[in-house]
Amino acid sequence: MLNPSKIIGIGSNYRRHIEEMGRAIPQRPKIFLKPPSALIGTGDAIVLPPGTERVDHEAELGVVIGQTMTRVSVADALDYVAGYTAVNDVTARDFQRADGVFARAKGFDTFCPAGPVIVTDIDPLNTRVRCFVDGQLRQDGNTSDMIFDVPTLLSFVSHVMTLNPGDLLTTGTPMGVGPLHAGQTVVVEVEGIGRLENPVINRSDRVAK
Repeated sequence: MLNPSKIIGIGSNYRRHIEEMGRAIPQRPKIFLKPPSALIGTGDAIVLPPGTERVDHEAELGVVIGQTMTRVSVADALDYVAGYTAVNDVTARDFQRADGVFARAKGFDTFCPAGPVIVTDIDPLNTRVRCFVDGQLRQDGNTSDMIFDVPTLLSFVSHVMTLNPGDLLTTGTPMGVGPLHAGQTVVVEVEGIGRLENPVINRSDRVAK
């Protein structure tokens, strides 16, 4: 299980996703933070909070930091990576729109499934990222569609904040994000990593372990 000091997210980083939202191409990476308390593993339940009307899945490639990064160049950035994993950047879309910022919408407990493993032998510049809900394909993209690739993101973030070993960078989501409902099962599948699978429940349905 990951134990990051922080989770750094990237917004609006796939060209086709930006096109489907009707937004302009960003001139620099858009970074935000998710709390480590949002992290869960494969098989754990995503818990829908009360008061929200739409919670979306966002399939992403996650990058796990292997050594301390501060102001690292693009050319050297991948040397600091411990490995890669699958991430679901779960988002309460209506809260995001209402607030105009990401902290509440993306910060709920269970809103950052990651796993099932960390691997080292994939190409982060050309990796397929998919999402299925109850077996139906919702997202099907490739990291080659990223506006800012993984080395660029790592370098950019390291010039803003120090990245510590174990920190998790989520790299943006392809087109096709959509709503989740209690009783469904969502799977994020990243080529070469495997399947991150999580049931979706209401908070009132959560069973204490």
